[in-house]
Parts: sequence; C-alpha cells; structure tokens
Amino acid sequence: MEEQLPFLLLIAIVTLSAVMAGLFMAWLKQPPLVGYILAGLILGPAGIGFMPRVDAVPLVAEFGVLFLLFVIGMEISLKAFIADLRPAVLTVIGQLVIAFCAMMLFGLMLQWRFEQILLLAFVMTMSSTAVALKVLDDIGELRSDLGRIVVAVMIAQDIAVVPMLIVANSFQAGGAIEASTIVTVVLAIAVLVLFIAFVGPKGKLHFPWQDRILGRVEMVTLVALLICSTSAVLTGIAGMSPAYGAFLAGLIVGKTTLRTEAIHAMEPIQGVLMVLFFVAIGLLLDVTFIIENLGLVAVFVLAALVLKSLANIAILYFVGLPWTTAYQAGLIMGQIGEFSFLLAAIGLASGVLDPVGYKLAMSVVVLSLLFSPLWMRAVKHAHDATEQRIGSFATAFFAAPVPEDAVAPVETKTSENKDAKRDSEVP
Repeated sequence: MEEQLPFLLLIAIVTLSAVMAGLFMAWLKQPPLVGYILAGLILGPAGIGFMPRVDAVPLVAEFGVLFLLFVIGMEISLKAFIADLRPAVLTVIGQLVIAFCAMMLFGLMLQWRFEQILLLAFVMTMSSTAVALKVLDDIGELRSDLGRIVVAVMIAQDIAVVPMLIVANSFQAGGAIEASTIVTVVLAIAVLVLFIAFVGPKGKLHFPWQDRILGRVEMVTLVALLICSTSAVLTGIAGMSPAYGAFLAGLIVGKTTLRTEAIHAMEPIQGVLMVLFFVAIGLLLDVTFIIENLGLVAVFVLAALVLKSLANIAILYFVGLPWTTAYQAGLIMGQIGEFSFLLAAIGLASGVLDPVGYKLAMSVVVLSLLFSPLWMRAVKHAHDATEQRIGSFATAFFAAPVPEDAVAPVETKTSENKDAKRDSEVP
C-alpha cells in the first residue's frame, strides 16, 4: 500500500490539474482539450518536472482512441452523411492529395523516405472535430448549411482514419507497404461502403433483448463494451486493426434502438480516457526541441494553419460549395486533429519516424491545437465580416434596408429547419 500511495497521489494531482485547466479553458469559451494539453506541459519535463516519466502514454492513447472511435461510430448520422456524401468524400480525398504533395516537397528537401512522407501526410490531413464543432457552436452555425458540410467532412475524416491506422500499423512489419496491406485496406473500405449504402438509409433496427437492457445503465454499458471489445478482437485477429472493429461496432450500435442510451453510458468512460490522453500529449511535448528548431517548426505550423485552410477553401469551392460557405468551412477545418497524435505515435513505434521526425510532428500538432483559440477568433471575425459584406451588398442593391432573414438566410433557423437538420450534427 505504501508503494501505491505516491502513484495514486500522482494520478490525483494530474487529474485535478487537468480538470481545472479544462474548466478554465471552457470558462474562456475555448476547447477544454487545450487546457488538458497545457496541464501536461506544465507538469511534465518541459515545465516543473512533476511528471518526469510517461511510460504509460502509448497504452492510454490507444485505449482512449479505441473507445473514441466506438463513440464516434455511434454518434454518426448516416442519413445526414449520405446527403452530403459526394462533397465530403471529395474534400477528404483532395485534402489527402494536397497534404501528400506538400509533404513530398518537404521530403525531397529533407531526404525523407516514402513511408515517412505518407504518414506525415496522414497526420496533416486530419482536422480536430472538437475544435470545429466548438467554432460552429460559437458562431451559431452548428445546424446550418455551413455546419452540415463541416460535420459531413469531419465524419468522412473519421471514416478515413480507419484505413490510415491500418496502413500505419502495417509499417511495424518492416517499414514498407505490402500487397496484403493494400488488400486489407480495400476490404475494410469495401465493408464500410457496403454498410453505409445498405444500412444507412434505413431506420432504427430492433436490438435483441432490448426490453431487458434499456433503462438499466449498467446493462447498457456492459453490452456496449461487449460489442466494442468483441468487434475489436475479431478485426484485430483478421489483421484489420482493433480500431477498425471498434468503429464498425459503433456504426452498428448507432443504427439500433440501443444508440441513445449506449452513447450516454460510454461517453463518460471515453471522456476520462481522452483527458488522460491529452495530458499525456502535453507531457511528451519537447519545448527544447521547439526552441532549437524554431524556424522549421514555425514553417510547419504556418503551413498547417494557413496553407491547409487555403487548400480547404479551394477544394470546397471546387466541389461545388458557394464561396462564402467554402471560405468559412475551410478556415474552421484549418487546425490538425486528435487522431494525428496516434498516427505519429504509431510512426515512432514502427521506426517510420525517427525521434526528430516524431518530435517535429508532435510539436506541430500540439502548437496547432494550442493556437486554435486565436484561430477560432480569426474564424469568427471572418464569419462576421462575410455576413456583414453580404448584408451591405443586399442593402445597396435593393436601395433600402432589407429584413434580416433576407440578408442572412443562413442564420435563419425556424423550428422546421432545426428538426430537418438536427441529424446533421454529431451529437
């Protein structure tokens, strides 16, 4: 017991620090995950050195992401996603192609291997769902046309991360993409496509023995954990990654009558694990590396925020969205997402990323999220300026004040619109 007390006290202090930092960021109307990262940064070797060892970080990361994918799968509204399937999928493909081309340029200059270029392209492609939803909520566009397309792209990215994880894990076998990996990825994508095509348009499916499960939190939790774990084990044995199984299990549960109660039961578990995950990310951040390579890190962070936003705007406009929608959505998705941490960690474990490449990737992702509050403020100003310009144009054109609902139809939300678009939000 004496040996456990210091460790338990350590965990309690870390949890208290993370919760306080998260609540402080929420009070500032910013994503709490930024506070979790800052708490880890302050407690870790780069700060006061309270947590010098982070041996359990990979385990916490993979365990947390497993349940994150399960919850995301349950939350996805396949009906809403199918409605915006074409622009969402084309946008993610365009993001991946542009990220790969950008990393190829850096790779040629820095003599990176193809596997490293591909993995870093995966890292740069992902955007933060938490930050994007927070921005949409703050500007009042969560259930508008703008919110619908951003959520659809986020869903497409969440689906795309599954084959990304399969490819990244295949590098552990020797650092090269083999034919079997390509077959596995194609099979995994085919299963997802078939599931979305045939099950997505249908209504809720009756869950077996639901009368004995619904209304009992402990039973709902156990059944959800059973389905998630079973699917993760089966796909892991089949070589498709446990994360793929967890996500597929979430999609299946999300189409049943168990969905609502399962989400409420699993979200607290997943939330606690993700708090520890982001604290661990802060612990891993090497401030000395950032200072010694400030120029290189600054270039990558600038590219991640500015060039990624510009690329998003161009892609969204190219796939047929109006300029104002493409402009605002592109800025909202300009940061790097949570799954990038896991992809970088897998790259380090497999040897695809050397310690320097890993530190660079982690620094860029963390700084991208830490700067997200400033980026969110810029997005709000851009949104307000865009709406104001539309209003000014309408006023000048009609030579008389125009009713608010005619000037800014995007902001008009009748009860019918709310009901029609509620499914477009990831709950």
